[in-house]
Amino acid sequence: MVKQTAGRDALNDFAPKFAELNDDVLFGEVWSREGQLPLKLRSIVTITALISKGITDSSLTYHLTTAKQNGVTKTEMAELLTHLAFYAGWPNAWAAFRQAKEVYADDGTDANGGLFGLGEPNTAYAQYFTGESFLNPLTDPTKTVFLANVTFSPACRNNWHIHHNAAQVLIAVGGCGYYQIEGQEPKELKAGQAVCIPADTKHWHGAAPGESCSHLAFMVPAGDPASMSNEWLEPVDAEAYGKLA
Repeated sequence: MVKQTAGRDALNDFAPKFAELNDDVLFGEVWSREGQLPLKLRSIVTITALISKGITDSSLTYHLTTAKQNGVTKTEMAELLTHLAFYAGWPNAWAAFRQAKEVYADDGTDANGGLFGLGEPNTAYAQYFTGESFLNPLTDPTKTVFLANVTFSPACRNNWHIHHNAAQVLIAVGGCGYYQIEGQEPKELKAGQAVCIPADTKHWHGAAPGESCSHLAFMVPAGDPASMSNEWLEPVDAEAYGKLA
């Protein structure tokens, strides 16, 4: 449930009913209906509505900040405002850009995990990555299949590696990335796309040179789950990777 106190903080003495509707109904009920519409999409819809009405006051700043927290990347926000300029008015877009630049000013990596959140720095496997990555576990591996959201900062990628006795499924949920199977050309991986890396296949995956990437990852055992193992190999050739830009 989304917690909000802004209504009561500002208006409880003057308009308690309005404060209640704002905090408990709009945010407590409507914004909390994530099963019907994810928070990221609710943020995009709300920002679109505000800018279309020419509202570029503190409420837009709040919703831009919330959108960032809900997984709207700097790249996506810039594209959203550019698109809106043609439909909601050029001056409105200019005003929104000024606020968006401030909200995203400290977002150097443009990596926030998309719909599933950034998680924590992936320090346990940092030695096998070029660049900074983040891991957000979504399930308990002691109870079910382990599902995690992996986020790569721009230009981050993992080493070549092999999953022995298990295929790996990658489902892109944000940004733009690449994956490559040995002997094949690198292939782009964008939100909404899924790929299955066959068991015992040498491969790598990561972000595009100029954009972060988030994907869900889980393993599909090829036999006894206890026989699954990872073999980490050499880093991806920097010159070959740089050509992806």
